[in-house]
Amino acid sequence: MKQALADALQQRGYTTLTPVQEAVSRPELVGVDLLVSAQTGSGKTLGFGLAIAPTLLGDAETFGRADTPLALIIAPTRELALQVKRELGWLYEKAGAVMASCVGGMDMRTERRTLERGAHVVVATPGRLRDHITRGSIDLSGIRAIVLDEADEMLDLGFREDLEFILGEAPDERQTLLFSATVPRSIAELAKSYQKNAERIVTKSETTQHADIDYRAMSVSDRDGENAVINTLRFYEAPNAIVFCNTREMVNRLTTRLSNRGFQVVALSGELSQAERSHALQAMRDGRARVCVATDVAARGIDLPNLDLVIHAELPNSFETLLHRSGRTGRAGRKGVSAMVVTFKNRRKANRILSMAQLTADWGDAPSAEDVLARDEERMLADPIWTETGDADPETVARLAEKFTSEQLARAYLTLYRAQHTAPEELSAATDERPAKRAEFGPSVWFSLSVGRTQRAEPRRLLPMLCKAGDITKNEIGAIRIQDDHTVFEIREPNAEAFLAAIGPERVLEDGITLERLDSAPTLAPMTRTPYEDRPRKPHRGADKPHYAKGGKDGDKRFDRPRDDAGSRPAGDRPKAKFDPERADKPYKKAKPFKKDGDTPASPYKKDKPFKKDGAAKKDGPYRKDKDAGKDSYARKGPKPPVGKPTSKKNKARASTGEPVSAMDTSKRMDNRGRRKP
Repeated sequence: MKQALADALQQRGYTTLTPVQEAVSRPELVGVDLLVSAQTGSGKTLGFGLAIAPTLLGDAETFGRADTPLALIIAPTRELALQVKRELGWLYEKAGAVMASCVGGMDMRTERRTLERGAHVVVATPGRLRDHITRGSIDLSGIRAIVLDEADEMLDLGFREDLEFILGEAPDERQTLLFSATVPRSIAELAKSYQKNAERIVTKSETTQHADIDYRAMSVSDRDGENAVINTLRFYEAPNAIVFCNTREMVNRLTTRLSNRGFQVVALSGELSQAERSHALQAMRDGRARVCVATDVAARGIDLPNLDLVIHAELPNSFETLLHRSGRTGRAGRKGVSAMVVTFKNRRKANRILSMAQLTADWGDAPSAEDVLARDEERMLADPIWTETGDADPETVARLAEKFTSEQLARAYLTLYRAQHTAPEELSAATDERPAKRAEFGPSVWFSLSVGRTQRAEPRRLLPMLCKAGDITKNEIGAIRIQDDHTVFEIREPNAEAFLAAIGPERVLEDGITLERLDSAPTLAPMTRTPYEDRPRKPHRGADKPHYAKGGKDGDKRFDRPRDDAGSRPAGDRPKAKFDPERADKPYKKAKPFKKDGDTPASPYKKDKPFKKDGAAKKDGPYRKDKDAGKDSYARKGPKPPVGKPTSKKNKARASTGEPVSAMDTSKRMDNRGRRKP
């Protein structure tokens, strides 16, 4: 390892390297193409920084004058690219490296001027880097190493064509490193096409996914998803926490909800500009915000300090997304918690995602209000403020101790402590919210009503009437069977006497419907369905007219039409239309005969006007042939109307004598030729 890099690591407090960093910085791998798969948060950024350093520096300990770029680091998102630039910046600082970035959302002219001044390492996103190459803003002739960070994510986002273009423009003699959390077939094909004898490296930490992350699945009811997020944030009180959502709308909604509840929260989604996203992340790093609500793409690869809690407000759609989300915490040996909010309808989805990711989660309920208050009490009693002397005024402390009792001071302190924290939410029990099956009805008493199918009785009308009159609920009413002239129904045996008492001794309900108690269960005839052809049908409109015949077309019953004589005439003997002698000589619905130009028409039609040749003068209309202007020119008859305002003195004088005036005058006294009407 170069001494400048070792000094930078020691200054940052690095005493040991992670497994992936040790694996890629071995001496025998200098200048070799690498295909590395390691879990998120394993220190891959510093890993490829150490791996390409010997290729970039050679035998020198520091970089020379900045000219054309020596290395390209390509990342899928803006945030990840800027984060890589910061990490490599302090790693190569003592070696004198000049860093540059080319990411979308930034001023391209500023990036071009930076590249013209020279840079050793360029960190870029695929789309913006391709634009610079196409415009000739960057010279790739001196490239010695190319690193594709989060290569699987770049392919998922549709950057394959851009990556192939960039790799094709770079020199063939180079070191190519591909870093990816997983190595699917697409990554293997890309490595095979653009790497030479690549060394495959799989770190040991990959065998146990996210060993430093505690996965917890919290079962909540469907309506308590957002309340569970609030209680989880209050229960852990992490210095930094990130809440993942699937859509921008959910990000905006949850951000507003948390802000109203007093949380210091920022949003991170694709609809924000690069400046707004940078300010949000900087607020998390500075401590001005403690909660970040983000979508998957916006938070891809970001590394926030002291991020101890990740909450999945909405379950991800794949296990890869779950791993990348959870990988924001538990980084570089730190411990973290990944909590999933699981409603009952999403329980199977959560189990499937965890199984595909080969993860084991602790299932339980979301923190309740009592759990949050109990955790607040533990943190309050464990606060070092009880043992520290502090800068309190001794005279004020003595005055408070003399004026108030210990119980009053404790009560005041507890009130002030709770006022500084958001109150937790009350959660309902996380049970199966599907309607339970109705239990056995049990012994019952049958009753009869004096209305039936003939009176258009329906259960939806009878049920509320019985509940209201008998002071019972629908759970006490069993089967309802509607017959032609009456209706029978059953009521639970324990509620029968109370039902009769509420009805009254007269046993009369609404609209004069009478009630009768039956001694035993009625014997009902089996329900039979009337065949379609025997059902009564609504008479066709105009059925009383004599021109309808029974039988329809070819005897089809669907076209039956009743008539006054009960359809005694068969379908084939329908009366024909009467003959009208007055219309016999008229060419009714007869096509006109074809005739040529100039021929005598074959039918008594008016002869068409002969075709007028070009240049012939029109007989009618306000135009005449202009002999002086040419053969095909025409001029307006009479003097041209004057041009000008109709209200001018000259035009008023013309109008009084009947001379033409300006056509601009739209008065009703003028015709369309500008002359006064008689």
